[in-house]
Amino acid sequence: MKVLVTGAAGFIGSNIALELEKQGHEVTAIDNLMTGSTWDNLVGFKGKKIEENLTTWKTEEKFDAIFHEAAITDPRYADDYETMYNNLLGFENILNLAKRCKASLIYASTAALYGNGPTPMQEDQPKDLQTAYARSKMLIDDKVKTLFDKMHVVGLRYFNVFGPNEAHKGRPASMIYHLTKQMLAGQKPKLFKMGEQKRDHIYVKDIVKANILALKSPSGIYNVGTGRGTTFNEIVLYINKALGTNLDIEYIDNPYDPKSYQANTQANTDKAKKFLQFENSYTPEEGVYEYVQKLKKDGK
Repeated sequence: MKVLVTGAAGFIGSNIALELEKQGHEVTAIDNLMTGSTWDNLVGFKGKKIEENLTTWKTEEKFDAIFHEAAITDPRYADDYETMYNNLLGFENILNLAKRCKASLIYASTAALYGNGPTPMQEDQPKDLQTAYARSKMLIDDKVKTLFDKMHVVGLRYFNVFGPNEAHKGRPASMIYHLTKQMLAGQKPKLFKMGEQKRDHIYVKDIVKANILALKSPSGIYNVGTGRGTTFNEIVLYINKALGTNLDIEYIDNPYDPKSYQANTQANTDKAKKFLQFENSYTPEEGVYEYVQKLKKDGK
């Protein structure tokens, strides 16, 4: 199968590209390298690498499947207008390519659409859009819903993803990454008071699994999470266990506006189980353990 992965130098895109190539597919990787990433996440990758902006990129190549991971998610790199412009126009360009090729299109949506809505979060519940990134993804999802009977297109609403190849993200990298780095340095892990916030932490290897399963699923938009809310306190417990340490938590005030800070996330995974045939292979504790060992070994 001939495959295109956008945002392939980034966190999730690189993991998808490497796994697809490992499975024997011919993979082309494209990324504009704008948001702090380099090709370092694709060490050992043998496919074609293209440095281009998706808003202007044109190609005559044909692909059997496209995995669209590219997006501006971090306001450090763009204002709201630029985020909306790049995310929407980039998607439109990739959508047109998928239509021309009659390719399956699997793209990253986000649980940020749910904001501080009730948990477990269901795909059809009212949305609480707090950022330009979330608004851009909502507009993309709305457009995609009109295409289900015209092409194979699947949107995956990722919950709180963590794992290898996220270091380049800096501050927006997962709290698991940042806490582990603190604790590896012998520092007390810092949590917002009192660490009882819950997130649906899902290991990136399960995100890759969901993307590949989506190739054979019906068109649709599906949550991808564990279906479990894990507290920040529990995460520190898992990291301490993985490191063989017993570092106490330092609780600090949360500087963010409580209206916009997404404190509790948990996916309703019924649709993913039914239509994607997806269930997470890693519990949060298992994912943290494997990831911490890798960070301990090589820092990435």
